[in-house]
Amino acid sequence: MKKYSDLEYLQLSKGKRFLYKLASFFLAIPTFFKNLGLGIGRFFKNLVLSIGREFADIFSTFKNGDWKTKVSYLVMGFGCLARGQILRGLLFLAFEVIFIVYMITTGGYWLGMLPSLGKIGPHEEYSVVHDAYTTVYGDNSFKILLYGVLTLFFIVAFIYTWRANVKQNKIAEQILKSGKKLRSGKDDLRSMVDDNFHKTLLALPLTGILLFTVMPIVFMILVAFTNYDGAHDGFNNALFQWVGLDNFRTMLSWSGSGVNYSATFGEILSWTLIWAFFATFTNYFLGMFVAMMINKKGIHLKKVWRTVLVMTIAIPQFISLLYVSKMFSLNGIINGLLIDLKLISPSNAIDFLGNNAHSGLLPRIMVIIINIWIGIPYLMLIATGILMNIPADLYESSKIDGASGWKQFTKITLPYMLFITGPYLLTSFTSNMNNFNVIYLLTGGAPTNAAASGAAGSVGYTDLLITWLFKITTGAESKYYLASVVGILVFIVVAVISLIVYNVLPSVKNEEDFQ
Repeated sequence: MKKYSDLEYLQLSKGKRFLYKLASFFLAIPTFFKNLGLGIGRFFKNLVLSIGREFADIFSTFKNGDWKTKVSYLVMGFGCLARGQILRGLLFLAFEVIFIVYMITTGGYWLGMLPSLGKIGPHEEYSVVHDAYTTVYGDNSFKILLYGVLTLFFIVAFIYTWRANVKQNKIAEQILKSGKKLRSGKDDLRSMVDDNFHKTLLALPLTGILLFTVMPIVFMILVAFTNYDGAHDGFNNALFQWVGLDNFRTMLSWSGSGVNYSATFGEILSWTLIWAFFATFTNYFLGMFVAMMINKKGIHLKKVWRTVLVMTIAIPQFISLLYVSKMFSLNGIINGLLIDLKLISPSNAIDFLGNNAHSGLLPRIMVIIINIWIGIPYLMLIATGILMNIPADLYESSKIDGASGWKQFTKITLPYMLFITGPYLLTSFTSNMNNFNVIYLLTGGAPTNAAASGAAGSVGYTDLLITWLFKITTGAESKYYLASVVGILVFIVVAVISLIVYNVLPSVKNEEDFQ
């Protein structure tokens, strides 16, 4: 495709400009993935080089260090204690003692059992006391996996702390050789609330993120490589084991007969993307137009209109969605009104939300329309604040130049809104992909998709990936391993979309345009 200069581009007609932009966008996608691949390659290359530099520094520090430094390689904190840095030395030493005691008492057991996830499951044994066979519970696969992951995190933390201990000895030697004085315990405490106060504040949140966010994510990823489900719960029924990539083959392989998870996943993913697109942009543009209408000069009772819309936010979504689902049911208010107006007969009540429908088109349209009613107030509030900050001089100048209202919207209002709310649009799109409440409370995924009913969970036409994931993990089967695979695939899809969209947002590409 020919690449036009700025002057040549401006000479094109509107239609050709649009086609040029569209073609440029699709042609840029392979380049994006190429650059992404190169970036990942550079990352791993730099990672390997960084690890090599770390090992070289560890070796040279041991070789050139004094005897205090050498002893610190085995007894963490010894060099700090020997050089008078008592507080640092005690902290390093305490951490090493805790690590060794933990690994000897329990950590070694969890780590040793991690490859097998348990050897003795629940079984029957004769009890002399009860004179009957009773169930004896053996290993717990769930706890083995959980504490095994925790132990691995603890080992990584120990290696990091040990490396910090080596670095402290090297720095201390350099400071003493230069004739300067080392920091005392009081100096360290003073530093924690002064120049290193940001580290002190971030220590607890960072620990919380590692324990309650990163570790559960790693646990969830590992579950995808096991057969953890209702029949293999790891303790009460049977132990679960590692199965490798079998679950991914089940989800992604295309089979001509039987349950086809690949086709089911593709269908639900396509509807999820369609839903996220319409749920995001209908709310965005309609909320913007409502805000523009309310803010328009000459409109009376502006506070009243804003209050009415905000009232929908004040009502809990759980209550409002359940109420709306009853309104549009077969025997709900809407069908009753249509029957009273003689528009339909009682025997032909419209199944808006698809509990008994054979097609998913109408229920899908309905959930998008109802979501507009829920989402417009939020966008109205956001847009109101932004619109009030657009300089009025821009509109006055455009009027003098003869710009129409549509020109003002497309050349001033919309670019300004997109620049400010670009990141919000991205996060709104990703959150709508995981919008559990609207779908589950309105339709529960209905109507049932007969073509995909053989897959885990009762798959419906309005099911999103998140609601399908919920159905997979509930009920008698409770296929947690399959839900984990779906979760990983959802993460990959959302990550790819987010990376592509983020790099084309005006907020990122034209960062200085509105400054």
